[in-house]
Amino acid sequence: MLSTTRSRIRAVAVVGMAAVAAAVVTVTHEASAAESRTVAVPFIPEIIQPPAGSRLVGAYLVTKGTQTYTCVVPAGATTGAYTGASVPEAQLIGTGGRLHHFGGPSWQSVRDGSLVTAARVESSPRAGTIPELLLKVNSRTGEGVLSRSDYINRLRTSGGVAPAGSCTAGQSVSVPYGSIYVFWDAPGV
Repeated sequence: MLSTTRSRIRAVAVVGMAAVAAAVVTVTHEASAAESRTVAVPFIPEIIQPPAGSRLVGAYLVTKGTQTYTCVVPAGATTGAYTGASVPEAQLIGTGGRLHHFGGPSWQSVRDGSLVTAARVESSPRAGTIPELLLKVNSRTGEGVLSRSDYINRLRTSGGVAPAGSCTAGQSVSVPYGSIYVFWDAPGV
Protein backbone atom coordinates (compact mmCIF):
# COMPACT_ATOMS: atom_id res chain seq x y z
CA MET A 1 0.00 0.00 0.00
CA LEU A 2 2.72 2.50 0.97
CA SER A 3 5.33 1.17 -1.40
CA THR A 4 6.88 4.47 -2.50
CA THR A 5 8.59 7.22 -0.57
CA ARG A 6 6.10 9.74 -1.97
CA SER A 7 3.17 7.65 -0.66
CA ARG A 8 4.74 7.44 2.79
CA ILE A 9 5.34 11.20 2.89
CA ARG A 10 1.73 11.89 1.88
CA ALA A 11 0.45 9.53 4.58
CA VAL A 12 2.55 11.24 7.27
CA ALA A 13 1.41 14.68 6.08
CA VAL A 14 -2.27 13.66 6.17
CA VAL A 15 -1.97 12.23 9.68
CA GLY A 16 -0.13 15.36 10.89
CA MET A 17 -2.68 17.76 9.40
CA ALA A 18 -5.52 15.68 10.90
CA ALA A 19 -3.96 16.03 14.36
CA VAL A 20 -3.65 19.82 13.95
CA ALA A 21 -7.19 20.15 12.63
CA ALA A 22 -8.61 18.14 15.53
CA ALA A 23 -7.30 20.73 18.01
CA VAL A 24 -8.62 23.90 16.31
CA VAL A 25 -11.72 25.61 14.95
CA THR A 26 -12.55 24.92 11.30
CA VAL A 27 -13.64 27.62 8.87
CA THR A 28 -15.29 26.96 5.51
CA HIS A 29 -15.84 29.54 2.79
CA GLU A 30 -17.87 28.77 -0.31
CA ALA A 31 -15.93 30.53 -3.08
CA SER A 32 -17.96 28.81 -5.79
CA ALA A 33 -19.40 25.39 -6.41
CA ALA A 34 -16.10 24.29 -7.94
CA GLU A 35 -13.77 25.93 -5.39
CA SER A 36 -14.52 25.34 -1.71
CA ARG A 37 -11.74 25.25 0.87
CA THR A 38 -11.67 24.39 4.57
CA VAL A 39 -8.82 25.66 6.74
CA ALA A 40 -8.42 25.31 10.50
CA VAL A 41 -7.93 28.47 12.58
CA PRO A 42 -5.71 27.63 15.55
CA PHE A 43 -5.77 29.13 19.05
CA ILE A 44 -4.49 32.73 19.01
CA PRO A 45 -2.27 33.93 21.89
CA GLU A 46 -3.73 36.98 23.67
CA ILE A 47 -0.87 39.34 22.69
CA ILE A 48 -1.55 38.85 18.95
CA GLN A 49 -5.35 38.67 18.91
CA PRO A 50 -7.08 41.00 16.43
CA PRO A 51 -9.29 43.79 17.87
CA ALA A 52 -12.45 42.69 19.70
CA GLY A 53 -15.37 42.15 17.34
CA SER A 54 -13.18 41.32 14.33
CA ARG A 55 -14.80 38.99 11.82
CA LEU A 56 -13.00 36.27 9.89
CA VAL A 57 -12.35 37.09 6.22
CA GLY A 58 -10.36 33.96 5.37
CA ALA A 59 -7.75 31.42 6.49
CA TYR A 60 -4.88 30.06 4.39
CA LEU A 61 -2.26 27.33 4.80
CA VAL A 62 1.28 27.75 3.42
CA THR A 63 1.75 24.93 0.91
CA LYS A 64 5.30 25.96 -0.02
CA GLY A 65 7.23 28.82 1.54
CA THR A 66 10.63 30.25 2.35
CA GLN A 67 12.02 33.07 4.44
CA THR A 68 15.10 34.55 2.72
CA TYR A 69 17.82 36.16 4.83
CA THR A 70 20.68 38.34 3.58
CA CYS A 71 24.01 38.51 5.39
CA VAL A 72 24.50 41.64 7.53
CA VAL A 73 28.16 42.65 7.82
CA PRO A 74 29.03 45.39 10.34
CA ALA A 75 31.13 48.31 9.11
CA GLY A 76 34.82 47.39 9.12
CA ALA A 77 34.18 43.66 9.50
CA THR A 78 34.88 40.95 6.92
CA THR A 79 32.15 38.54 8.02
CA GLY A 80 28.68 38.95 9.41
CA ALA A 81 25.56 37.03 10.34
CA TYR A 82 21.99 36.54 9.11
CA THR A 83 20.57 38.99 11.65
CA GLY A 84 18.38 41.18 9.44
CA ALA A 85 14.74 40.86 8.51
CA SER A 86 13.66 38.06 6.20
CA VAL A 87 11.74 38.29 2.94
CA PRO A 88 8.89 35.79 2.49
CA GLU A 89 8.06 33.89 -0.68
CA ALA A 90 5.12 31.50 -0.32
CA GLN A 91 2.16 29.86 -1.97
CA LEU A 92 -0.98 29.58 0.16
CA ILE A 93 -4.29 27.80 -0.27
CA GLY A 94 -7.41 28.38 1.76
CA THR A 95 -10.95 29.60 2.05
CA GLY A 96 -10.68 32.09 -0.84
CA GLY A 97 -8.56 29.98 -3.20
CA ARG A 98 -4.84 30.54 -3.73
CA LEU A 99 -2.69 33.42 -2.51
CA HIS A 100 0.86 34.50 -3.31
CA HIS A 101 2.76 35.90 -0.30
CA PHE A 102 5.89 37.93 -0.98
CA GLY A 103 8.08 40.83 0.20
CA GLY A 104 6.40 43.89 1.59
CA PRO A 105 4.98 41.84 3.27
CA SER A 106 2.24 41.43 0.66
CA TRP A 107 -0.49 38.91 -0.13
CA GLN A 108 -2.22 38.70 -3.51
CA SER A 109 -5.17 36.57 -4.60
CA VAL A 110 -4.31 34.46 -7.64
CA ARG A 111 -8.01 34.33 -8.55
CA ASP A 112 -9.12 37.97 -8.41
CA GLY A 113 -5.88 39.99 -8.07
CA SER A 114 -6.87 41.69 -4.79
CA LEU A 115 -3.71 42.68 -2.91
CA VAL A 116 -2.89 43.78 0.65
CA THR A 117 0.32 44.88 2.34
CA ALA A 118 0.75 44.95 6.12
CA ALA A 119 3.06 45.93 8.97
CA ARG A 120 3.84 44.07 12.19
CA VAL A 121 1.87 45.15 15.27
CA GLU A 122 2.87 42.43 17.77
CA SER A 123 4.68 39.11 17.84
CA SER A 124 4.50 36.00 19.99
CA PRO A 125 7.74 33.97 20.09
CA ARG A 126 7.79 30.23 19.50
CA ALA A 127 10.78 28.06 20.37
CA GLY A 128 12.74 26.86 17.33
CA THR A 129 10.64 28.67 14.72
CA ILE A 130 9.76 32.14 13.48
CA PRO A 131 7.30 33.99 15.74
CA GLU A 132 3.54 34.14 15.38
CA LEU A 133 2.39 37.63 14.39
CA LEU A 134 -0.41 40.17 14.31
CA LEU A 135 -0.09 42.49 11.31
CA LYS A 136 -2.20 45.52 10.40
CA VAL A 137 -3.13 46.03 6.76
CA ASN A 138 -1.78 49.37 5.53
CA SER A 139 -2.77 49.25 1.85
CA ARG A 140 -5.32 47.50 -0.39
CA THR A 141 -5.60 47.20 -4.16
CA GLY A 142 -8.52 45.76 -6.11
CA GLU A 143 -11.81 44.21 -5.09
CA GLY A 144 -11.94 40.57 -4.07
CA VAL A 145 -11.24 38.08 -1.30
CA LEU A 146 -8.67 40.29 0.47
CA SER A 147 -10.34 43.70 0.06
CA ARG A 148 -12.09 43.61 3.48
CA SER A 149 -8.95 42.59 5.40
CA ASP A 150 -7.82 44.92 8.20
CA TYR A 151 -5.60 42.56 10.25
CA ILE A 152 -3.63 39.37 9.56
CA ASN A 153 -2.40 36.67 11.94
CA ARG A 154 0.53 34.38 11.16
CA LEU A 155 -0.09 31.29 13.31
CA ARG A 156 1.24 27.77 13.90
CA THR A 157 4.62 28.64 12.44
CA SER A 158 7.28 26.03 11.70
CA GLY A 159 10.83 26.54 10.44
CA GLY A 160 11.95 29.76 8.81
CA VAL A 161 14.63 30.62 11.39
CA ALA A 162 17.79 32.40 10.20
CA PRO A 163 20.82 30.11 10.08
CA ALA A 164 23.50 30.51 12.75
CA GLY A 165 27.16 31.06 11.96
CA SER A 166 29.07 33.58 9.94
CA CYS A 167 28.52 34.69 6.36
CA THR A 168 30.00 37.13 3.86
CA ALA A 169 28.55 40.30 2.36
CA GLY A 170 25.99 39.60 -0.36
CA GLN A 171 25.27 36.03 0.72
CA SER A 172 21.62 35.08 1.09
CA VAL A 173 19.88 31.90 2.16
CA SER A 174 16.27 30.75 1.81
CA VAL A 175 14.89 28.73 4.72
CA PRO A 176 11.67 26.66 4.32
CA TYR A 177 8.78 27.56 6.64
CA GLY A 178 5.12 26.82 7.20
CA SER A 179 2.21 28.60 8.87
CA ILE A 180 -1.46 29.43 8.77
CA TYR A 181 -2.47 33.01 7.83
CA VAL A 182 -5.81 34.31 9.08
CA PHE A 183 -7.33 37.53 7.66
CA TRP A 184 -9.71 39.69 9.76
CA ASP A 185 -12.22 42.48 9.12
CA ALA A 186 -12.05 44.75 12.20
CA PRO A 187 -14.99 46.93 13.26
CA GLY A 188 -14.52 50.65 12.68
CA VAL A 189 -11.31 50.31 10.65
